[in-house]
Amino acid sequence: MRRRVTGNLLWMLAERGFQVGIGIGVVAMLARALGPAGFAHFQYAQSIVLIAASLALVCSGEVVVPRLVAEPAPAAQYRLLAHAFVLRLAGGMAGYLLMCAYLGVTSPAAEVWHAALWLGLAILLREPFGVVVAWMQAHTNNRPGTLFSLVALIIKALIVAALFATGVREVSGYAAAFTIEPFLVAALLVSYYLSRSPVRDFGWQPTLARALMNSGALFWVSFILMMGARRVDQLVLQPVVPAVDFGAYAACMQVLDNFTMVAGILAAGIAPTYVYARKSFDEAHANIGRIAIGLGALGLAGGLAISACAPWIVRLLYGSAFDATVTLLRAAAVASALVFADVGLTLLAVYLRRPRWLAIKWALVLGATLAFDLVIIPRYGNLGAVAGYALGNGVAVLVGLTLWWRHRPVREVASA
Repeated sequence: MRRRVTGNLLWMLAERGFQVGIGIGVVAMLARALGPAGFAHFQYAQSIVLIAASLALVCSGEVVVPRLVAEPAPAAQYRLLAHAFVLRLAGGMAGYLLMCAYLGVTSPAAEVWHAALWLGLAILLREPFGVVVAWMQAHTNNRPGTLFSLVALIIKALIVAALFATGVREVSGYAAAFTIEPFLVAALLVSYYLSRSPVRDFGWQPTLARALMNSGALFWVSFILMMGARRVDQLVLQPVVPAVDFGAYAACMQVLDNFTMVAGILAAGIAPTYVYARKSFDEAHANIGRIAIGLGALGLAGGLAISACAPWIVRLLYGSAFDATVTLLRAAAVASALVFADVGLTLLAVYLRRPRWLAIKWALVLGATLAFDLVIIPRYGNLGAVAGYALGNGVAVLVGLTLWWRHRPVREVASA
């Protein structure tokens, strides 16, 4: 069993490592081409787009995949996928309009507008056409989707490299290059699905649509709150600091986003065998505690290593123009260990199928982070944002520990 789990983890880490490696190379070229100010505009636009994109996850995979497995008939699956596609597209359109409204109210620089309008097109593509990925998961055939993503990522990286080599310095040019990736993935997914499942008559069924909405409502709300909690620091920070300072903070968070992604990969590889497959709640509960401790220790070790190597990492990836990132990365890298522990503790809510817990947790994290950032960031700038990052992760871990402790197995002790 351990050999199988280890082999699966190594495959997942290798696959994700390849994607992260390319992504880091793309970000490095982007930072060097645009400089701290241009990079700040690009990253701010990307943060707005990521929050708006969460509205497109109306029917997450947790809702669609089990229904596809329960209804193997091609006609039934096509009907389900069509409804999920329409709901996600409607959510994506709402997200894109909400993004435009936010930009209109805040009136950022023209470069932010241009980048957001280009990057925001992914909201209308990634999740709606991602229903094909759910269809692949239901048929236990994830390889085509992974290959499509890698092909599109490589093409995007080559285009960015070409722009970098030719001396392009406009934010909108790189934003347009980023938009090519979701277009390619969507086209490949649709072509693959249609070649194996012909188009059938589609009649809108309000009952099915409501069922999908109701089943996925808590997951949807949780994801929106989570994305808000993860990016609210940049929304608060950007208007109160110079663009160069915001670029330094965005560069720091870019490194940590890639680092903390490892926690999700490890949890996804370990949990099926050591948590979800356990029929005994006592055993699953104990394993969740061990996984949280192990992930937290791993995150702390990695965070300390990143902190120690911060000057080398920043100089290698971003260049000397981002020297201000070094101090921020040293402090925030250690705090990122809390993300690893939180991922481990989240397995309890997944095991017990309690999405409400996730929604409550992220609502508390978002509220605490936003309140803290609004008070501290105007006074301390980037350092205040790092403190808010640590506080938000700490609140998430505290909520997870509370739920884990309060729902520990009850042991009856008989006494004479």
